[in-house]
Amino acid sequence: MIDELKSPSAFIGVEGRDIISFGSGQPDLPPPKEVYEILPSYKAFKYGLIQGQINLREALAREYPSSAAESFVITNGASEALDLTLRVLAGIGEKGGKVLLPRPYYYSYPFSVKFAGMEPVYTDLVEGRIDFQDFDQKVRDCKAVIINSPSNPTGRVESMETLKKIEKLTNDLGVYVISDEVYKDLIYVRENYLIKGPHVVTINSFSKTYAMCGFRIGYLWSLDQELVNKVIEMKTHTSMNTNILGQEMAYQATRAPKSFIEKQLKIWKGRRDLICEGLLNLGLDLWKPEGAFYVLPKVKNPRKTVSELFRKHRVITYLGGWFGAPDRIRLSYALDREKIEEGLKRIGEYLKKS
Repeated sequence: MIDELKSPSAFIGVEGRDIISFGSGQPDLPPPKEVYEILPSYKAFKYGLIQGQINLREALAREYPSSAAESFVITNGASEALDLTLRVLAGIGEKGGKVLLPRPYYYSYPFSVKFAGMEPVYTDLVEGRIDFQDFDQKVRDCKAVIINSPSNPTGRVESMETLKKIEKLTNDLGVYVISDEVYKDLIYVRENYLIKGPHVVTINSFSKTYAMCGFRIGYLWSLDQELVNKVIEMKTHTSMNTNILGQEMAYQATRAPKSFIEKQLKIWKGRRDLICEGLLNLGLDLWKPEGAFYVLPKVKNPRKTVSELFRKHRVITYLGGWFGAPDRIRLSYALDREKIEEGLKRIGEYLKKS
């Protein structure tokens, strides 16, 4: 019997005919058609460049200001980009150091920081957003900070005013900013704001925007070329090159029309409205998501809720405690409307009996 309360690993990849999964943030929408068109003729299966294939890096450089192909490293998902960046930062200056994390956080952040030999410290979000005064006090003792907007698990988007203050403060202090922007194309309220500066590392992937999770194509971008070079050196001795077929498919995705993203964004927004209305009608308290595809409602006895929803109602949800939100559960609405409606019905049945 699985221990579904130990970690998200118990639920990742779990499927079944009668299971409704609000768990993993894996888009069910298809990638752009351009991704598939290379498959019949693709024949390059040798080692690739450690830094990443040139055509993909050049395509990305056209999307980022003052950048060139040398400013990017293509990685095995955004997770490897984060891991390599943290391990490189741990070796810069005094070994180790503190990393400031907004809480609730993506569940891997504290582990990634600790695995790199660094110490996580936390600034608690207010209504799902950064309290800049608390941030200001705590960041001064840190080597780096991780910013995730739109956020997993809250779905909230930081205000441009706050992001600009963070940009200036960290620049003045010489603190590194790791900006996790894997949901930057999935914002419902405004355009994305790109944090810039000499010590900013932007992390992104093709998993969410282009629904290519399983291909594990991520990347980091930074104008700090010394840091980029150190990441390349570390990657040389760890994973070497990233999947080159996946990189070519990612390159093709960059050629898809912008209308592809716009159409998908409308679908995500409609699902957001559906699940939020449904959860509110069930009497649950939540922060309305402004991006990504997650909602983090407050519930009584979250551990019991997650366990019994799965065991008795075949509904997968994630424990808020994994994200630093012990009084909540996280739901992903990366599934079609019929399944969302059925899942809400089952959650309602559970709440009536609990």
